[in-house]
Amino acid sequence: MREGQRGFCFVRARQDDAVVLTTYGRSSGFCIDPIEKKPLNHFLPGSAVLSFGTAGCNLGCRFCQNWDISKSREWDTLAEAASPEAIAAAAARSGCRSVAFTYNDPVIFLEYAIDVATACHEQGILAVAVTAGYVKPKAREALLGAMDATNVDLKSFDDDTYRTVSLGRLVPVLETLQAIADAGRPWLEITTLLIPDLNDSDAEIDTLTSWVAERLGTEVPLHFTAFHPDFRMLDRSATPASTLSRARAIGLANGLRYVYTGNVHDPEGQSTNCHACGMRLIGRDGYRITAWRLDTEGRCQTCGEPCTGVFDAEPGHWGARRLPVGIAST
Repeated sequence: MREGQRGFCFVRARQDDAVVLTTYGRSSGFCIDPIEKKPLNHFLPGSAVLSFGTAGCNLGCRFCQNWDISKSREWDTLAEAASPEAIAAAAARSGCRSVAFTYNDPVIFLEYAIDVATACHEQGILAVAVTAGYVKPKAREALLGAMDATNVDLKSFDDDTYRTVSLGRLVPVLETLQAIADAGRPWLEITTLLIPDLNDSDAEIDTLTSWVAERLGTEVPLHFTAFHPDFRMLDRSATPASTLSRARAIGLANGLRYVYTGNVHDPEGQSTNCHACGMRLIGRDGYRITAWRLDTEGRCQTCGEPCTGVFDAEPGHWGARRLPVGIAST
């Protein structure tokens, strides 16, 4: 394992000095989640997703919510072996519509993620990347080219915050977001964790949401989620629900059609409304679907306006369950 400035990645060198991934085929564990937990609200709502990660990260966020996995230096974290084919078969067997590369960033297990996505596609299972988007163009193209949906974690809209708190930079993340928007795939949603007195000012939220609307499009869903003290940022309080509501209002005022709140109980802020007539299209209470008013082509049943996303004719019924599963390698 090589320890760098930004985080920890597991690698080894072959005799020809080519760097290869030593976490290939090994996972920190598998769990079936609701797709809304990624969070993805416009990608197969209500469906089950088989989630897993490996160990390590290419950033060093002081507020990391999955620090036990992303900052792990121990091989014991990689508790289970599973081939790409075994993961795809397990997803199909469990009734999952997709597999998500999450918990830590799939950028650092790129080859494994791509091979799993390929195996999943052969089984009719879709692939989801939950990523910080901090990646160079060639690797970004390879990873996102294999994905059907992604949620990009936009940690701040201030480069100094990226540099001092996450040990990264803002511009590469914006380039990733722009590249996805320009390509028109994979399906894109964005998450920003709002941390009190760090990235939650009205000015920063206004700048962030204006940039998303102008550069990526008003139909890109944006999630503002609540911070809870963790890892190396225990000196700040949890994000008040009022801060999330204020951020949502700013995003909507700047033209974004779909702005959500997360990590709090807020059915209003977590539901999807028609941007044309205001009808509640998808009601949510946490990760549970409570209402569905989309027709079979993803349009509002009241006014016929399309709701952008990837939708089945009916929502899934997985609910809020979180189910750990074991997978035997093939």
